[in-house]
Amino acid sequence: MIPAHIIKKIKRIHIKSSRTVNNIMAGQYKSVFRGSGIEFEEVREYTPGDDVKTIDWKVSARLGKPFVKLYKEERESIVMLLIDMSASLKFGTFSGTKLEKAAEVASVLAFNAIKNNDKVGVIFFTDRVEKYIPPKKGSSHIWRVIKEIFTFSPQGRGTRISEALDYLAKISKKRAFVFILSDFLDDGYLKNLRTVRQRHEIIGVRIYDKGAFHLPEKGFITLSDFETNEEIIFDAFNKKTQKEFASMKQASRQKTLDLFSRAKSDVVELETGASVSDTLLQYFRFRERRLR
Repeated sequence: MIPAHIIKKIKRIHIKSSRTVNNIMAGQYKSVFRGSGIEFEEVREYTPGDDVKTIDWKVSARLGKPFVKLYKEERESIVMLLIDMSASLKFGTFSGTKLEKAAEVASVLAFNAIKNNDKVGVIFFTDRVEKYIPPKKGSSHIWRVIKEIFTFSPQGRGTRISEALDYLAKISKKRAFVFILSDFLDDGYLKNLRTVRQRHEIIGVRIYDKGAFHLPEKGFITLSDFETNEEIIFDAFNKKTQKEFASMKQASRQKTLDLFSRAKSDVVELETGASVSDTLLQYFRFRERRLR
């Protein structure tokens, strides 16, 4: 049984995202995330989410694994959402948690995708792959994704982005637009990012809470790491401590930006108090200018 306050959150995000896409972002997504535009008939290896009716049984029998037929009219793309479900996403100060923001981003991206006749798939991850939802279309599919974000109980607490990327590489052979929704409290996944980047286009959506960048000036305080449960005591009145803490947080942010830059991939930064529609719209327009 889903608690009433969770159902209320799911409905609010579902309705808000649908209105945002229809009223504010109409056409922007379509102009920058185009389908493959195949102009000729061919066959390719079957991937999860393909319609079994399109399987070419003769080719499949000859090659020993399933292949599907592609027709000239196929224009759809696949959008894969890699959603961080680690414990740190439950953090939030004044504008809700990072996980709630991730749910809103996922919903807006998914609504844009289905409006463009694209399929949406999801991989939930922590320090392991927690759950895979194959690509599908339809508003009911988006409802399921949002519901899973708020109701799914992950086994892991930490973050290993490399695990999610490796899993994506195994299950998604057709080119996809991949959005990684995370606070990116992780490192060591550059090689994985570059490998996946060879087939797919990757966009990181870095969700952060500005309250985490500064210590509250309240004397000695104890901060707990959501992912490791480790506790650290800080003298928040000490100016040097305040400065070192802020520098440490800024260095972590810059490390993520540099890593994606080295992998030739974009990063969208989204603060928990900021507008999802404004942030994504700005990024869509940036992509459109770059494509020109």
